[in-house]
Amino acid sequence: MRYFMYTLILGFALSFNSCAKRVVVAQPTTVTVVKQLPRSYKVVRIKGKRYYFFNGKHYKKTRKGYVIVRV
Repeated sequence: MRYFMYTLILGFALSFNSCAKRVVVAQPTTVTVVKQLPRSYKVVRIKGKRYYFFNGKHYKKTRKGYVIVRV
């Protein structure tokens, strides 16, 4: 009987202490899509990926246009 009680108490106590942690990734609130870049943009490669640089910002090409990204 004592073993059963210890097992029950230990199981109850461990049920509130989980090893799994919840990871929350914050999504950007707004995404700016540019349909066409100005003529004076520069193509740059960073870590093997192609980005477009204009006016101090990096852009990445998507199906809907170009979005501003942080590099």
